[in-house]
Amino acid sequence: MSKIVTIYGGSGFVGRYIARRLAKAGWRIRVAVRRPNEAMHVKPCGAVGQVEPILCNIRDDASVRCAMQGADVVINCVGTFDRKGRNNFDAVQHEGAERIARLAAEEGVARLVHISAIGADEDAESEYCKTKALGEQGVQTHFPNAVILRPSVIFGTEDGFFNRFASITRFGPVLPIVGGDTLFQPVYVDDVAQAAAMGAEGKAASGIYELGGPEAASFRSLMQKMLGVVRRRRLIVNIPFGIAGIMAWAMELGQTLSLGIVPAQITRDQVASLRSDNVVSADALGFSDLGIEPQALDAVLPDYLWRFRPAGQYEALKESAGNLRA
Repeated sequence: MSKIVTIYGGSGFVGRYIARRLAKAGWRIRVAVRRPNEAMHVKPCGAVGQVEPILCNIRDDASVRCAMQGADVVINCVGTFDRKGRNNFDAVQHEGAERIARLAAEEGVARLVHISAIGADEDAESEYCKTKALGEQGVQTHFPNAVILRPSVIFGTEDGFFNRFASITRFGPVLPIVGGDTLFQPVYVDDVAQAAAMGAEGKAASGIYELGGPEAASFRSLMQKMLGVVRRRRLIVNIPFGIAGIMAWAMELGQTLSLGIVPAQITRDQVASLRSDNVVSADALGFSDLGIEPQALDAVLPDYLWRFRPAGQYEALKESAGNLRA
């Protein structure tokens, strides 16, 4: 009989890749989400009936317990960038993560994989990083043998990082950023999914793994690389943290006054996060301990950022024609 895995937040960016990998390995998959009708895109990750979205509210014990009953493995991919509201940092990343671990232990679940983030630190300025750390502590308290994955910024076809900034390049000659000298170590989404699948299948020892790609680079350097891929010349302007904090405050106020209709393009918490490097620690467990060779940016970015080029899919053809005329 196929084993069952419940993936909380399995319809999100990382979760769908984990679901695809485990479906190929023959697992039956429950994708536990708040809105199952909006998660139907995960069903084709497996055979008919193999991957099923189910209703779950991570803030409710009964709902979380129901979603994991009978499961052999639980994976928590739920995260948020919302500081306010019912599904805020603390409710989702701290209390929600701890709730899943506590109930998984009570239900006798064999293994737990928890997706956290590099930068998780109880003493961090950022509430995002602080609640990630508190969530990890809750997981380890109730489920000491859990596999905890801390990825750096994740890239891939559906990412909210390179896609977002590539989109901005279409609207003007300037590309504004905050924390231009902050270091990142971008990691490919399917590499993170592979690590999670190994944890689910018992092929990874318990502990905390920091996952970063083969290249660590400054925010500015990453944007320069992105501009090269989309074939655009833009002036990268680094906004000082002090000014960025004021801008973020104004944007958050605008979001509040508009009742959320006008979203803040950057928040004060994101500004705080950008003050710290987002790279793998020298002594941390990582991909090498899992036997995974992470994909490089150059091997993946052109596969999905081509649509932001001036001529889209025909840009390479234009360049080739230009070479012939020369």
